[in-house]
Amino acid sequence: MNWPAPFLDELRTRTPIAALIGKRVRLTRSGREQKGCCPFHNEKTPSFYVYDDHFHCFGCGAHGDAISFVMQSEGASFTEAVERLAGEAGMQLPKSDPQAAEQASREAGVMAVLAMAGAEYQRRLMLPEGAAARAYLAQRGLDRAAIERFALGWSGEGRGALLAALGREGVSAERLVEAGLMKQGERGPVDYFYSRLMFPIRDRRGRIVSFGGRLLGAGEPKYLNGPETAVFSKSRTLYGLDRARAALRQGARLLVVEGYMDVIALHEAGFGGAVAPLGTALTEAHLAELWRVSPMPVLCLDGDKAGRRAMLRAIERALPSLAADRSLMVARLPDDEDPDSLVRKAGAAGFAAVLAGARPLDEALFGLLAEGADQAGPEGRAALRRRLEAAAGQITDRALASEMRRSLLDRFFAARPARPARPERAGFTDQRRGAAPVRRPLGLVRPVIAPERTQERRARLLLGILLKHPALIPNFDEALVALDLPASLTALRAALIEWANCAEALDSAALVDHLRTSGFGDLMSSIEAETLPSIVSRPDALRPDIEACWYGIFGLMNLDWLRDQCAEQHRRWRETNDPGHWDRLVSLTQALKRAERGESDEDAPD
Repeated sequence: MNWPAPFLDELRTRTPIAALIGKRVRLTRSGREQKGCCPFHNEKTPSFYVYDDHFHCFGCGAHGDAISFVMQSEGASFTEAVERLAGEAGMQLPKSDPQAAEQASREAGVMAVLAMAGAEYQRRLMLPEGAAARAYLAQRGLDRAAIERFALGWSGEGRGALLAALGREGVSAERLVEAGLMKQGERGPVDYFYSRLMFPIRDRRGRIVSFGGRLLGAGEPKYLNGPETAVFSKSRTLYGLDRARAALRQGARLLVVEGYMDVIALHEAGFGGAVAPLGTALTEAHLAELWRVSPMPVLCLDGDKAGRRAMLRAIERALPSLAADRSLMVARLPDDEDPDSLVRKAGAAGFAAVLAGARPLDEALFGLLAEGADQAGPEGRAALRRRLEAAAGQITDRALASEMRRSLLDRFFAARPARPARPERAGFTDQRRGAAPVRRPLGLVRPVIAPERTQERRARLLLGILLKHPALIPNFDEALVALDLPASLTALRAALIEWANCAEALDSAALVDHLRTSGFGDLMSSIEAETLPSIVSRPDALRPDIEACWYGIFGLMNLDWLRDQCAEQHRRWRETNDPGHWDRLVSLTQALKRAERGESDEDAPD
């Protein structure tokens, strides 16, 4: 039976290949992969590796996916292997469908035409008419062997050239239109590509599914990809993925670059894991395809402003799908360089240096968002902070979103510009420089309250409440990280949150003992000496009242964040009607009202 390709792809996705093979082979972790002794030949040293979607033996060459493993290990036919795996995956076998069979036959026919066209384009490149294209490739550093490895070709200069060539093999204009090689013009079908250097586009299994063409002379568009067909979707296909998968098995890193020539240049320089989207931004389907073969692809887009914008768009598109075992890294190229130009100027060593400097996602995201932001004034810093928090909020994995938000805000506060020195007031001098004693004007009977001391005291109150009620820490960790704490309290905040993430029970005495033995004894004593609002110490106090007290103090330090949280909590309650969301909304609203009235810490509800 001809099984529909989407069904087979879904079956492979839903079959954990490591678990399947692990029933017959003892596997051990080896970096990202697992390895064991090959079940297909006798060996004592493991050379059989299992990847995310396939296996490969470096001893005997056995290779394949979950379906082929069942076939090779059990002697099953393709149909028997599919039926068995579908049953284990809980998938309904598609019924024999004449339409599905017709679709499969149609796709096979399209690919056959594309393969014939690829051979014809290659032939034309070596004819006199392909001289300009060959000269261009030589200028870009590609020799005859590289041209053949990537099956580059020449479309021909005259319209109808491809039909004339393939017509002798019985290929009609209608079939060429179906394959995306011709299009309907006013006077009938005309070539889709002409006077272009041709790049065959292959699927992950190495079959030609379309072409891209580069115009050598004047005109637009300079690069042109084939149209959507029964076998080709631009938003799902990555150029070079078939070759990259083979390189990844040899230890290469998966690199995402922008264009055909970038991919080819990197492969030729020894970086065989390079792939590229087809003239479009990375899509969710592209990202899913990348993560199928590597948990940590490296984005290495062009170093100009457009490349940095594309980098930011790619990261923002990836954020909702990030997980602890699925992320990205970012390698930043020098300004106005692309991988192809850098390799030609600095060689493989130059690009290797860029790759060695690849940054983790949080660091790269902060840099891209902060680039060009006006951080000199409070308005610009507030806008940047909102962008950072919004970016972290796109991550659906709650634990990862919290960690990302904490990391971004830590970088935000660390990058805070130094405050300018205050100008001296007229009539006053600085005693610390040996000047005359300061003469205070008459009538000033109250000393000025230093805002820094007020903020530090409020921060101590917040930490003191959490020391007494550590069960609240998981609810407050994001808010706590959002605070610009004095340096003396930053380490204590980190230790407190880390303990809450690891502790088996959130007990106050255990927390205090842990912090004292961690070197915070003196600081703990000073915090415990603070007079906490009475509601915090009452044995009959309700948790919502304590939360409202905490948020009330917090709001005096970060009113904007508290307003945002009220709006967010209100949205959650409307969507879920969850009583827990309602209780938290009440606490936040009470705190916001207190903070907006500017009530002091001692006025916390009791």
